Formats: sequence, structure tokens, C-alpha cells
Amino acid sequence: MKKAVATILQFFLFLIVFFAGSLFPLPAPFHHERIISSTPAATRIFIGDGLHLMLALYIVIVLIEAVTKRLRTAAPWTTLALILAAVLGFMMKFGFLTRSAY
Repeated sequence: MKKAVATILQFFLFLIVFFAGSLFPLPAPFHHERIISSTPAATRIFIGDGLHLMLALYIVIVLIEAVTKRLRTAAPWTTLALILAAVLGFMMKFGFLTRSAY
């Protein structure tokens, strides 16, 4: 039961970090933007800062689990929370931006 609650909380934490990093690209430390498509009417851009912050948080959590010697039992659940948050974040189009020429 504790593992399920921890996984759900980590899922929401990853999702919030992904959203916040994608929503506020200017103060983020990476400022990583990739142009997906460009037309005369609009430019589609992916801002990868939220994804990078989410992965950095994942690495910190896994390192804490390794130090506390809970890597074998807790890391698969943390990885599941990360994957679910990434999938849901991409489905909600976090990080995708359209800049119109008009």
C-alpha cells in the first residue's frame, strides 16, 4: 500500500515539474528549444526544459533510493511513475508551443 501511494505521489510530482518547466521556459536553466516545423503561417516549437527537469528529479530520487539501499524495491515504481507522467504530459502537449506569424 505504501508503494502505491509513493508511486502516485511521485507521478504527480513528475507531472507538476514537467508542466512547470514547460510553461515557464525563460527562467529554466536549460533553455532547450527545438523547432519541429516551420511554415509561413506558424512555427511549432518543443520546449524541452520541463522534460529535462523531470529527468533530473528522477535521477535525484533514484540516487536517494540507492543511498538508502532501497534501489531494488523502489526504483521500478519510481520508473513507472516517470513513464506514466511523461506519457500523460506528452498527451497533454506539455512543452509544445505554436508561434503564429500574425
